[in-house]
Amino acid sequence: MSSILIYAEVTEDNYIHTVVFELANKAQELSQKINNAEIIALLICKTGLSENYKEAFSNSGFDKIYIVENDRYTHYSTELYSKAAIDVISEINPDIILIGATTQGRDLAPRIAATMHTGLTADCTGLDINEQGKLAATRPTFGGKLMATILSRTLPQMATVRPKVFKPADKNNTKNTQFIYKDIDISSIKRKVEFIGFVKTLNSAINELDSADIIVAGGKGMKNEAGFELVKSLAAKLGGVVAASRDAVEMGLAPQSIQVGQTGKTVTPKLYIACGISGAIQHTVGMENSDKIIAINSDKNAPIFGICDYGIVGDAFEIIPELIKNL
Repeated sequence: MSSILIYAEVTEDNYIHTVVFELANKAQELSQKINNAEIIALLICKTGLSENYKEAFSNSGFDKIYIVENDRYTHYSTELYSKAAIDVISEINPDIILIGATTQGRDLAPRIAATMHTGLTADCTGLDINEQGKLAATRPTFGGKLMATILSRTLPQMATVRPKVFKPADKNNTKNTQFIYKDIDISSIKRKVEFIGFVKTLNSAINELDSADIIVAGGKGMKNEAGFELVKSLAAKLGGVVAASRDAVEMGLAPQSIQVGQTGKTVTPKLYIACGISGAIQHTVGMENSDKIIAINSDKNAPIFGICDYGIVGDAFEIIPELIKNL
């Protein structure tokens, strides 16, 4: 029987990473195109932790959960986790393996792919099944100027997927999920890196972008610091947060930490207001799944008007103050 395996990443805070449920939702769609493939998760964690996650897994459309528990898995380790993952994958032989393109996922996925002599499409923003039943994985290329859809010549077909590009699974998609515990012998494996401690260094702006309902983003068209102050004022008035395009970052108007796009963050707010952003694919790939998009640009032919819900053609330096005044 066909199957889709999703790596269920556990964060340092002992939560299942949200990308797991985003992949679970997409897997439901892919499954329908390959003979109702089973949707399976692989969970690697410290002893006893899996009990905390069973309800969430059962309500998110998973058919089976393979669980590998050991106190040596308290913190992520390339050597230990890849050994467990490869052993379980070799037993299951899934058609497709999906892993979140997180720091952990980007470390683990290539180790699995190299060991299993299979291909890996990294940092994907789109997934589909083509007419031949192959995984068609889409990712930005050439600095975000093009989108490439890549097929794997080998099995299993592997892809890492950016967080936030898919909606999370419906928590009411309840299945009679089967939980299967596997005992992997890791007694002979020595960690090459000693874990000392975990210190959060992400600033508040990054965390806010991940969860913000309203984002106001500025681009090259905001021209200078005064222009970006308008973006900040509009965001403050709406109770939102500020983001920037790559051009704005390269102009020194905003830090890279709040950049949205192919080389920045992927966001899915309820409202995204793009101010002075032309709408090149390098940027839109990071925000096109926002619920509502409003664009302000002086160029009526700007690509951003092709994806927005509402467009205002005009000078942002005139329009934004009027919006603030009316708000």
